[in-house]
Amino acid sequence: MTRIVTLGDSITIGMGDPAPGGGWRGWAQHLAAGLPDPELHNLAVLGAQARHVERDQLPEALELRPDIASLVVGINDTLRAGFDPARTGECAARTVAALRDRGATVLTMRLPDPGRMFGLPAGLARPLSRRMQAVNAELDKVAARHGTLHWDAARDPQTYDRRNWSVDRLHPNERGHRLIACRFWDRLAAAGHDLAARPDPEPSAPGPSRRDDLIWMATKGTRWFLRRSVDLIPYLLFMAVRERLFVPKDWMTAEGEWLPAMGDAAAAGPVPE
Repeated sequence: MTRIVTLGDSITIGMGDPAPGGGWRGWAQHLAAGLPDPELHNLAVLGAQARHVERDQLPEALELRPDIASLVVGINDTLRAGFDPARTGECAARTVAALRDRGATVLTMRLPDPGRMFGLPAGLARPLSRRMQAVNAELDKVAARHGTLHWDAARDPQTYDRRNWSVDRLHPNERGHRLIACRFWDRLAAAGHDLAARPDPEPSAPGPSRRDDLIWMATKGTRWFLRRSVDLIPYLLFMAVRERLFVPKDWMTAEGEWLPAMGDAAAAGPVPE
């Protein structure tokens, strides 16, 4: 039996990849299908930040004594006005260290740039991109220190393929979740783990229609935007104005270099449609 325990937020819950019988499926189930005799425990919680994972999900994960564990978290941390990349990194480091001490192989992810995924105007995308760079710098430190199997989704050429994302541009669709599962499966294979068949990268069902996308934007998408408007949008506007006045030096990379104000988003160009 291979016991896999997944920790994180809505991406690990599987949002964007509807299960045939209702609810969400997601990359964790696709990955589990590629493990021998799998026993999956998905502990992810909607909206979780790194501190919530450490406080609420980690104790149960340790009791389960997983063979393989995953930690995919950090995007929700960047979408809050009280953002602190060092705190995010410290919580992630303690979570991973505890899992490794129990003998688990731990999967981690360098996260994609939400500024690019949202298709925000450049002035708003830059500060959000810098936040994601700061979180990724902390996650890189955690991966190097504790020897996780670390996937760099931020630089994977398939990450920003629009076909892999749901209409909200924050959650992968079925194709995107299958991409995550395949990337993690590949890292387990390279590390010498005993595996079953590699997950199928192609979706099993057609994606939502344009009409489905419009309905989502008119209902759930509007509510999401209004919730974020009371904390994220005003803070992004503040950061955008500040960057117009001077070059900020808030956060450093894992190599001890200041993060550039423009961020990776401006260098990489627009999101492929």
